[in-house]
Amino acid sequence: MKTGEKLVKVEGVALEALPGLLFRVKCGSPSGEKEILAHLAGKLKLNRIKVIPGDRVLIEMANENDTRGRIIRRL
Repeated sequence: MKTGEKLVKVEGVALEALPGLLFRVKCGSPSGEKEILAHLAGKLKLNRIKVIPGDRVLIEMANENDTRGRIIRRL
């Protein structure tokens, strides 16, 4: 991502935990419902915040049509 780029924040539900701190997340974006791959943001790792399948999370993506993102908050 570029430094001046706008990021899209979307709320979703963690469906599955994958190896390497990746999660499959089902999110309801404005373009429809889809599944994306998301990894944990640095602050979640540093503070050892656990995310388990079934948790609601806030995801940050480069654009609306992206298939990858970053989990920035557990709701």
